[in-house]
Amino acid sequence: MQGLGLADPVIRLGVTGLSRAGKTVFITSLVSNLLDRGRMAALRAGADGSIKAAWLQPQPDDTVPRFDFERHLAAMTGPDPHWPEGTRHVSQLRLSLRVQPRGVIAGWRGQQVLHLDIVDYPGEWLLDLRLMDKDFDEWSQEVLDRMKGRPGADRFLAALAGTDASRFDETAAQALAEAYTSHLHQTREAGWSDCTPGRFLMPGELEGSPALTFTPLPHDLRDGALGREFARRFGAYKSRVVKPFFRDHFARIDRQVVLMDVLGAIHAGPPAVEDMRRAMADILTAFRPGRAGWLAQLLGGRKVERILFAATKADHLNHVQHPRLTAITAAMLREARDRADFSGARTDAMSIASLRTTTEEIIRQDGEDLPAVRGTLMDGRQAAFYPGELPANPAELLVPAQQGATRWLDGDYAIMDFAPAPNTLRPGDGPPHIRLDRAAEFLIGDRL
Repeated sequence: MQGLGLADPVIRLGVTGLSRAGKTVFITSLVSNLLDRGRMAALRAGADGSIKAAWLQPQPDDTVPRFDFERHLAAMTGPDPHWPEGTRHVSQLRLSLRVQPRGVIAGWRGQQVLHLDIVDYPGEWLLDLRLMDKDFDEWSQEVLDRMKGRPGADRFLAALAGTDASRFDETAAQALAEAYTSHLHQTREAGWSDCTPGRFLMPGELEGSPALTFTPLPHDLRDGALGREFARRFGAYKSRVVKPFFRDHFARIDRQVVLMDVLGAIHAGPPAVEDMRRAMADILTAFRPGRAGWLAQLLGGRKVERILFAATKADHLNHVQHPRLTAITAAMLREARDRADFSGARTDAMSIASLRTTTEEIIRQDGEDLPAVRGTLMDGRQAAFYPGELPANPAELLVPAQQGATRWLDGDYAIMDFAPAPNTLRPGDGPPHIRLDRAAEFLIGDRL
């Protein structure tokens, strides 16, 4: 392509979120809709023709796997549409945009090329940030204090009760780590957000290594040989696993999307909502320039300029409830957003659907008209669905969650798993979505 140069500007867009938030679908749909911009009316440069061309290029980082855009798009939009595989490791994709500048400079400045480097990484890894400022004793106590009542906790605690901590035995350590990892997997499946260490859930090449063979220990088990070795391995995990990730990938991010399955947390109940709120507040510590300690040194004065918090799966609600979902998301993130805004970063919250799977309709139930959605369930059946009414005041959810309520008193918020809907894309159109164009305008519109 003509116009490529060494000085072409680059935006590095980080995309993360916790499990089931839809990172893979978000990236695939965003790239497809930037290549074919017929559905991107709220992206000003797309709507007014300032983007003259878009194309995929070889990614610039030779040691980072390429995001498999073509395979994921085929899964979502092919003759037998299905959800693509989720994020398992860091990956990257470069999309180049040829742009004609607008305004007073348009007459004398020619077209320029902007490279959008999209970096996909698991949100579970980002949660490990909080570990860097904790020692083994502090981390162990926090995890054990919040573990009660979570799935798989009883099995792990029973394994701890039968442990001889006076000596270290690798087989016993592996059994403890297996029970703790099983607990983390079950907790994540039940809708909880705070599941650290994140690499226990996605070990990759580290599976079975000593760096992933430790667990939290109660106070009376920390003084023996087992406690000393687990504390050493906890330190190795921070220095050999967590820190390189932030140094090699996170420190170069310019713009960031944090995807959140807020509806899934609401469905799981007040403890899951509070868990998500705290997890997001902790994640935002990573975006604070000038923060004392190791992260500030890693970032070297750089900062993330814009951060979007996006509640996904908005297509599971009729549009009349979207403002309420957005308001709940914004309120849940108030502490996190205040931290980022204070640092100078621009933030926004919105509700989106990266791939729209439903249509809207009104259903009649008990003599009342209810705003519903209709879609194809994962088993192939068609269903109309009304999930319940989200409260107009977010405090009706957040206050009980913060006060330790175990269930909602005045609401039953249901969710369904919809499959991608079969559709034939018209020439020039990307996959159908909800507010993906607004998300793109916030994240990169100022540079187009």
